[in-house]
Amino acid sequence: MKHDIEIAQEAKIRPIVEIGEKLGIQPDELELYGKYKAKIPLHFIDEGRTKIAKLILVTAITPTPAGKEKQQPQ
Repeated sequence: MKHDIEIAQEAKIRPIVEIGEKLGIQPDELELYGKYKAKIPLHFIDEGRTKIAKLILVTAITPTPAGKEKQQPQ
């Protein structure tokens, strides 16, 4: 089984405008954050599907070299 990093490195990143067009979202309706990220208007959300959908939030913090050596308050 491949590790997450291997899968990510093999993935071909496509511009978000291309993905939006495939979903029927016009480029002028996207709020772009660079070439690969965007927000979409709320009217594209299907309320019927959200009621049966599951949301998984994943978050992580990686210490920076500057923050790694900080002392904890005593």
